[in-house]
Amino acid sequence: MQTLLSYDHGVSTESLLGRTIGDHFSLVAADNCSEPALISCEEGQSYTYTELKERVDLLARGFIRLGIARGDRVGIWSTNNAEWVITQLAAAQAGAVLVNINPAYRTNELEYALKQAGVKLLVVIPRFKSSDYLSMLNGLAHNLFCIDGDHNLSCLPQLEHIVVIGKEVELQGKLMSFERVIAMGAELPAADLTKRMSELQFDDPVNIQYTSGTTGLPKGVTLSHHNLLNNAIMAARAMDLDNASRFCVPMPFYHCGGMISSSLAVMSVGGTVVIPGPFFNEDEVLNAVQDHRCTHVSGVPTMFIAQLEHPEFSTFDLTSLRGGFMAGAPCPVQLMRRVAEQMHMSEVVILYGLTEASPLMTATTANDSLEVRSTTVGRAVPGIEVKVVDTVTGFVVPRGTQGEICSRGHGVMLGYWNNPSATADAIDKAGWLHSGDLGVMQENGLINITGRKKDMIIRGGENIYPREIEDILLDHPGINQAQIFGVPDEKLGEEVAAWIMMKQGVKTDAAQLTDWLKERIAYFKVPRYIKIVTEFPMTVTGKIQKFVMREQMIKDLGLESASQIQTA
Repeated sequence: MQTLLSYDHGVSTESLLGRTIGDHFSLVAADNCSEPALISCEEGQSYTYTELKERVDLLARGFIRLGIARGDRVGIWSTNNAEWVITQLAAAQAGAVLVNINPAYRTNELEYALKQAGVKLLVVIPRFKSSDYLSMLNGLAHNLFCIDGDHNLSCLPQLEHIVVIGKEVELQGKLMSFERVIAMGAELPAADLTKRMSELQFDDPVNIQYTSGTTGLPKGVTLSHHNLLNNAIMAARAMDLDNASRFCVPMPFYHCGGMISSSLAVMSVGGTVVIPGPFFNEDEVLNAVQDHRCTHVSGVPTMFIAQLEHPEFSTFDLTSLRGGFMAGAPCPVQLMRRVAEQMHMSEVVILYGLTEASPLMTATTANDSLEVRSTTVGRAVPGIEVKVVDTVTGFVVPRGTQGEICSRGHGVMLGYWNNPSATADAIDKAGWLHSGDLGVMQENGLINITGRKKDMIIRGGENIYPREIEDILLDHPGINQAQIFGVPDEKLGEEVAAWIMMKQGVKTDAAQLTDWLKERIAYFKVPRYIKIVTEFPMTVTGKIQKFVMREQMIKDLGLESASQIQTA
């Protein structure tokens, strides 16, 4: 009897969509004219599909009026709001490439993304919490607020326009308001937008999402209309979404989970996107679900834990819920069962993939049993091939054997923006995207994730690469060596830990190092645990053993129970 190999492909009775996001949105809007498309709770905004389409068209025309050509990059640096969704759709219609910028980025991270992508127009909110976005921009593009027109943008030579969301900021100099661009759109004939949309191809790039790399510098994952639209449809099918679905989206829009698998997924079938607030807050999510009778909600495990542990959880009416998804980090089996039972999400599914796959490679579906949906990441989604290969030979392993998960098909990215060498490292000559994740394909094609080939840390759905933090730590004048690794955490899945060797005679402590790092990297990359040591565990050949550090930290911090949590 021939051994069954770890190879499978998703099938469907439906064909893939061969159209651009703008063309598909136009069709959906025409079919659902008076139905609710978008509700932003904190902003008090709501749009029917007709109203949303009108606003998207005007913004797209405004972009064209400002000189945005096919293939130009339009950045967005913002928390979740209605304007984020409008900008995403308008950029797609204008043929621009939307560049997602993490709202947690500090100045140096922002500068890198703007330069590396060559952003021509940036949509931004003025501030959020302790981050003053306009001040950070002014630090890069000197004299940004000058009224006399003498704006020194030498640090960002390709950035021509900065568009500010909101009405509370007095705009001057290089800045213009979001509403002003909408008004400019009304001055451009609608036929100009129609012509632009007719010139676009579904294989054109439409989105760049930055993911950290082992080289220490983020890589711009470049995705096409075809990538995003078909991935969104596959997510919608997995969750059984339709035009009656009301999807509460607490996941950030700059991330695949919020932008594609949630927002674009429900809009692809004419449903309603409900934005509970600018960032995740369990009170806002629970209230949004209750007030707007949401049928679905998405999140990483920590978001669901926070909702379930809300002190007044039992007082919220969540009976309208029936499904949604959990993704972005290892999903504990018991948590999936609690969500299904206590939040009335009997159809909750797990979606698995990575940004480079747009993001879905596999998924469970609403029709699978709760056992399958709790203990596996499902099967290959329609149109996607999945195989599990030996990490040394690259050969496909027998089913039931651990190896690296690879995928091929409509979801695989176009490549890393202006980084052909990194692209070649990720996608082999046969077109297979190597995920770096380890897993096992069962006899029936279901897949379990067992670990990661490299040492990437996933903290609450955020991908963190140790090398990036290590490189920044080595800029500290008193640090000799630094090693970053992940340790288990019951709520976030993993937390960042650091072992640091100081230079001889230098005295410091963890609190001082934490404060130093907070000024240089996004908050979620700052190690929660810092241990100052005099030596690292090493092999006889001089290789540092991070797994030994991890085991020691688990023991020292009493994290044994967290390390034993079963995930899908």
